[in-house]
Amino acid sequence: MLASLLIFFRESFEASMICSIMLAYLNQIGRRDVFKQVWLGVASAVVVALAGGVIVFSTLRYYDGSDLQNKIEGATYFIAAGVLTYMTFWMKKQSRNLKKELQAKMQVALTNGSVFAIALIAFITVGREGLETVVFMIAIAFHTQPLLLAIGAGIGIIFGLTMSYLIYVLGRRINLKIFFDTMGALLMLFAAGLLADGIEAFQELGWLPFGYHPLWSTTSFLNENSTLGDILHSFFGYADKPTTLQVCLYILYMIVALVLFLRTTPKSGRTLVRER
Repeated sequence: MLASLLIFFRESFEASMICSIMLAYLNQIGRRDVFKQVWLGVASAVVVALAGGVIVFSTLRYYDGSDLQNKIEGATYFIAAGVLTYMTFWMKKQSRNLKKELQAKMQVALTNGSVFAIALIAFITVGREGLETVVFMIAIAFHTQPLLLAIGAGIGIIFGLTMSYLIYVLGRRINLKIFFDTMGALLMLFAAGLLADGIEAFQELGWLPFGYHPLWSTTSFLNENSTLGDILHSFFGYADKPTTLQVCLYILYMIVALVLFLRTTPKSGRTLVRER
């Protein structure tokens, strides 16, 4: 639940923030007539992401418990960890110039008289967030109850849209540097957990036949299948019997990722979405 809440909060906020920047700019230059193209792009992106998610989840559920599902599951963990890491670094870098770049693209589209390009910008930006969400949810859906996933996703979307609404309607400032630093650090923990889960899956398949001896066991204290253990496993990659390879790569990833993440700090991350 916590993992899906965090993912949907970040992705919905990022997507809605981009839409807010686009709508605010169009309103500022007196082109409210193009609003419908923005909403068309957003709606199309949501439909594509939902359809893709349904198809992927339905296909995976059909192979539930099979060797193919285990192989896909393990590969998805690694892919999701890599995408999540790249996305976190990329968004932190872009947070400084995100507004200017969006406005520049929109101005070019309006100058060329292509309102379709406005819809395409909204479709690509929102669609990217939707597809990223599908990948991340695949990685955690195997070991989390569907109801908890749905509750976390719903709460995350509400929080993300509410924050974006406050920024746009009330014209409030938000320090994107602080936001993305905090969210990035939390998502790094989540990515490390995905990496550990991927290692566990591949070791069970025999694809990583080394470092598979458990370093300790906390089964009697906190079982991985318990409610709390399941939450910690989904969010942090908790394992009651972690192997040597899991622990070593988890620690190595956290040290390298956090050091690089904290070093790539833009000088200014404050963005005013609504200009008066």
